[in-house]
Amino acid sequence: MNHLRKYSRFLLLISLCMFSQALAEKKLAQTGFQFLSVVPDARSAALAGAMTTMPAYSSALWSNPASLAEMDVKTEIMINQNKWIADIDHYSLSGALRPMNGRYGNFAFSFLYVDYGKIEGTIKAGNEQGYLEIGEIKPYAYALGIGYAIRLSDKFSVGGHAKLVDQYLGPALRTLENYQGEQIVDDNEVSTFAFDFGTRYRTGYKSLVFGMSVRNFSPEVRFAKEGFQLPLTFNIGISMDLFDLFPEKFSNHSVSFSFDATHPRSYPEFAKIALEYNFIRTFFLRLGYMSNRDEEDFTYGFGFKKFGLGFDYAYTPFGVFDNVQRFSIHFSF
Repeated sequence: MNHLRKYSRFLLLISLCMFSQALAEKKLAQTGFQFLSVVPDARSAALAGAMTTMPAYSSALWSNPASLAEMDVKTEIMINQNKWIADIDHYSLSGALRPMNGRYGNFAFSFLYVDYGKIEGTIKAGNEQGYLEIGEIKPYAYALGIGYAIRLSDKFSVGGHAKLVDQYLGPALRTLENYQGEQIVDDNEVSTFAFDFGTRYRTGYKSLVFGMSVRNFSPEVRFAKEGFQLPLTFNIGISMDLFDLFPEKFSNHSVSFSFDATHPRSYPEFAKIALEYNFIRTFFLRLGYMSNRDEEDFTYGFGFKKFGLGFDYAYTPFGVFDNVQRFSIHFSF
């Protein structure tokens, strides 16, 4: 018990430090690698991203790595496609392993690839047009990570996710700061390491769970002369099966309520609220809502899971942009 208390205090101290840094270093609309802020899997998107305390398998790496400790199967693989705005496609894959029934924790990996499509490339030139065409360029981004989570007790879980992130934006002409004014072409590709971690705590009151997560903690990165931070995000959340509040038992039904308070580095705080209806652990209906957002508010989705095979779909109206659709397929055994 003393060992657990030490861990809890240590993680709480880290969380408070991260939160203080996020408050002190807020830079509205001045962070990069924003693809890391986009929810990749359909279930999380249908629930408006309010996943800090919701049970999850390998998809926990996209929200709160501590939830990975809740995995009760030996192996899981998840494949996701996100038809994002402006014809941008996100493809992601995650997998989890629970060796020795989770005695030494659960392990997972993640891979995310972003295809920005084809863009007609130009660079600045001294001709009459002022530019030269360099043909089509294909910007992209990816994140490759490994995760780990463990239950320190029957109530308290912790988890972490380390990832290599990379973004390529195509070549650009840059003038060197010397007396000759020499110009070179930059590839505009930057890589760095980022880290996520979180905690999850079962309160002991029915199914009420409390948790927190910090995502995209990293050093500053730089494209040519411009330096920027990754989209550091701090989340605190609670969740509970609302049917636990009724004296009658609903063994074939549940309605999970989830609430997250989110503090990003690059834009104002907002709340995420979600409901997930579960019928015989096979059919799922989902509804979410995000407050204080310019183009997003309600999210919708459904899912099906049987014999270790599952399918999830999410639909997100996106204001003046195209509506966003996400699809997920997952296998577990």
